[in-house]
Amino acid sequence: MRTSNPILSRWGAARDAGPADAYARRPVDAAVGGRPTDAYATNPYAPGADTSPRTDGTAVTMDDVIVRTGTTLGTVALTAVLSWLLLPIDEAHLGRSYGMAMGAALVAFVLSLVQSFRRTPSPALILGYAAFEGVFLGVLSSTISTYLAPGVVVQAVLGTFAVSAGVLVAYRMRWIRVTQRFTGFVAAAATGFLLLLVADLLFSAFGAGNGLGFHSGGLGILFGVIGILLGAAFLAMDFKQVEDAVAYGAPREEAWLAAFGLTLTLVWIYLEVLRVLTIFNSDN
Repeated sequence: MRTSNPILSRWGAARDAGPADAYARRPVDAAVGGRPTDAYATNPYAPGADTSPRTDGTAVTMDDVIVRTGTTLGTVALTAVLSWLLLPIDEAHLGRSYGMAMGAALVAFVLSLVQSFRRTPSPALILGYAAFEGVFLGVLSSTISTYLAPGVVVQAVLGTFAVSAGVLVAYRMRWIRVTQRFTGFVAAAATGFLLLLVADLLFSAFGAGNGLGFHSGGLGILFGVIGILLGAAFLAMDFKQVEDAVAYGAPREEAWLAAFGLTLTLVWIYLEVLRVLTIFNSDN
């Protein structure tokens, strides 16, 4: 199963090259001597692809994906709540708690990179990532709620649920169609977004306190809204990949990869919603 998240794009390419035990796929509806269907060329689990049986496990089901995703998101939520409650964010201890949050974010990033170079999903790495990501989100959310925009965290959580539910409904109603062109456009937009984010961080680090202006005002809100739209697009791509994997016989272990990709996307959406609401509340 490929992941739509940009962080894991190298992983998808490496795993598609595949070890010898990777399950093979072949087009079944192409004419003799002809090309596979466009859907198959776009998607490894698309109609027209025949997934050969595996001998090392059963095929993934939607229940598998739901359970693994619930476990991963539950780990994020649990460690976020614990870090909110246990790590002090008063002015005397804020620096220490903030340092722990940054350390947790770094560990989460490293774990995601380690997982990205593996050919198979590792539940331990994925849950470890979720746990450290939760510590970072807990301290960050607590700090913003205390010092910048009281009550904004509940709004951000509700906003994340609203965006996710909206994308799910739009996807199920086929208002959003994940095609090769859609995927290419989202990848290009995400690359530009991440480059702007890196440039903003560099400008902030080298003397321009407000960076490129993405931290406040109308420009900051616009940048955050673009980030939310990108997250929604990633989520639609995740739904498509899960749907195709279930329909065309991916191995059960791929449910962990689906959970990983969905968790990364939902964290992205939450952070962008939190950014927009914080700027909006601060400006008011």
